[in-house]
Amino acid sequence: MVTLAEVAQHAGVSASTVSYVLSGKRSISTTTRQRVEESIRTLGYHPNAGARALASSRSNIIALMIPLRTDMYVPVMMEIAIAVAAGARTHGYDILLLTGEEGPDAVRRVTGSGLADAMILMDVELDDERLPLLRDTHQPSVLIGLPASTEGLTCVDLDFRATGALCVEHLAQLGHRDIAVIGEAAAVYERHTGFAERTLDGLRTRARELGLRLLHRPCEGGYDAMAATLARVFDERPDTTGFVVQNESAVEPLLALLRQQGRAVPEDVSVVAVCPEQVATQASVRLTSVALPAQEMGRRAVEQLVAKLDGRGSDEVVLLAPELTVRASSGPAPVRASSGPAPVRP
Repeated sequence: MVTLAEVAQHAGVSASTVSYVLSGKRSISTTTRQRVEESIRTLGYHPNAGARALASSRSNIIALMIPLRTDMYVPVMMEIAIAVAAGARTHGYDILLLTGEEGPDAVRRVTGSGLADAMILMDVELDDERLPLLRDTHQPSVLIGLPASTEGLTCVDLDFRATGALCVEHLAQLGHRDIAVIGEAAAVYERHTGFAERTLDGLRTRARELGLRLLHRPCEGGYDAMAATLARVFDERPDTTGFVVQNESAVEPLLALLRQQGRAVPEDVSVVAVCPEQVATQASVRLTSVALPAQEMGRRAVEQLVAKLDGRGSDEVVLLAPELTVRASSGPAPVRASSGPAPVRP
């Protein structure tokens, strides 16, 4: 194991100079700093984490709070988490993963114990009970998600309200007048999870502006739940020709059920999804979709957090603009579709 003294000898400087380069506590000339950094890379030196924490009053750890719920699509959550971990590593930070359902207790434990220098929180609700604790602490934090009030917070998220509007606009341009939204599980809306609520708001608002009929139905996902939901949709709105799906586990069951009913996609029914790119491109019908930029969200969250740790950041909201990719699942509405405007049904 390479020691600090060996790095100093290799670089031709004192051990204290190497220590100052690592801690940043004193100004070191650019030439000397570069020589020390080159020696560190050449020798493969890794500073002792405990010693660095004592010397700098930092743990060089970022806590990532990612409750893993059965009603959420875990692969997306993990893709964001991996992007956070990779981004943190490039800045010299490790990740402490908190996967329990502790809520505010986990925030108290991290901020009160010095386990981590900062926090990133996922699965953000509109009135998230963790947020008052974050506002009361001096520890830097970033949310991947958007609560109802962002005052005193730094947030990174896809603009889900604009996402919903974009999906409606696409179907409207194709002549669809009756649109059904297959949403997340009911529990996601009962928790007032930010991304689901904001997408629904964007869908409803834009549909109302365009004079479209919109029906929203939560769905647990899976074949049986999707079959019951689809039967209910066509019972209530038999003229439905456009679907917006924000539930990855419902995508393939929906396509299978439409085939069984003799409804061709997109000749009879168009389907637009809000989902990861992989889900859209690997579906039995390649889906027109708005992709979830999981990696970009994770990367931007880390950048915002590191800036705050370095004293450069300020509270702000970063919303990523949605992009809709047209594929094989959306097309012109069939002639039999109803064309008269009607109020949006909640």
